[in-house]
Amino acid sequence: MSLPHLVRPIADAAPMRVPAHEPLVEVWRGEMVEGLHHGSAVLLDPDGRVRLAVGDIEAAFYPRSAAKPMQAVAMVRAGLDVSDDLLALAAASHSGEAVHLAGARRLLASAGLGEDALQNPPDLPYDPVERESWLRADGQRSRLAHNCSGKHAAMVATCAVAGWAHDRYLDPAHPLQAAVRATVEDLTGQRVATVTADGCGTPLFGISLHGLARAAQRLMLAPGGSAEHRVAAAMRRHPEMVAGARRDVTTLMQAVPGLLAKDGFEAVQIAALPDGTSLALKVADGADRARLPALLALLAEGGVATDVLAPFAPTGLRPAAALTPTRTYPTEMP
Repeated sequence: MSLPHLVRPIADAAPMRVPAHEPLVEVWRGEMVEGLHHGSAVLLDPDGRVRLAVGDIEAAFYPRSAAKPMQAVAMVRAGLDVSDDLLALAAASHSGEAVHLAGARRLLASAGLGEDALQNPPDLPYDPVERESWLRADGQRSRLAHNCSGKHAAMVATCAVAGWAHDRYLDPAHPLQAAVRATVEDLTGQRVATVTADGCGTPLFGISLHGLARAAQRLMLAPGGSAEHRVAAAMRRHPEMVAGARRDVTTLMQAVPGLLAKDGFEAVQIAALPDGTSLALKVADGADRARLPALLALLAEGGVATDVLAPFAPTGLRPAAALTPTRTYPTEMP
């Protein structure tokens, strides 16, 4: 498969080592630090220079679902052409709301296929409210309810458009996954360090946090008409499809004008602002409670007004000093 758009130089793969994480988020009770989450984070200026780096931003790690926007770019490059709401769903870790399930069905229908074409594992809806409602209605685990079903449905639809067999679309050697790998290397600017399987069965490529932040920036600053621009625009126009009504990724994109954001399991996060300021972070222990305060601190350092971010700040959690070099915090969190 020819990919003439991949013209940027590709650097060597990130080194595979135990990352040298640093304190990222403190857990306060009263006037004492009760707990501490380590991690790594990077904030890039619009020109791509590192404005802030904490921990080990060059070690290889797994971006988990924060890689989905890159996977969606690969699908658009391979010929996927769907409405913006469905393209946002292709890059989503959705909550399992009715609109998400209906969207996944629409993607499958575009390829003339049904739920049995999906190869992700059966699951319950990700959002606790949706999960409880599902169980009260005697709902069973299903492939459609899995938070990655939008991406998988889009992968099946991409295979149909490109003329590829879809029965082994999760095989790393499949043309679709080869295209995803090439796109990941193009957008991050570095070779893949290692390949494994994500929790949903999709090939997962080891890259660096620095490379992941570059990818977020390239999506945000891509020229109109490009696959990158299409994916970023779709996610920003339809944040309700990227996560869900009760998820911080969706509500932050609704609150911060032009924000692009995507989370991933094991407490990974990317984001980019309209001017190209971009970030990536990883909490070492995978604790999702530390992801949001770290994200808020990086967004504030990137120029987002604190009054916009304040309603999202969780009580008792604050970013460590290295993450907020230009700001100070009171003893008690708001």
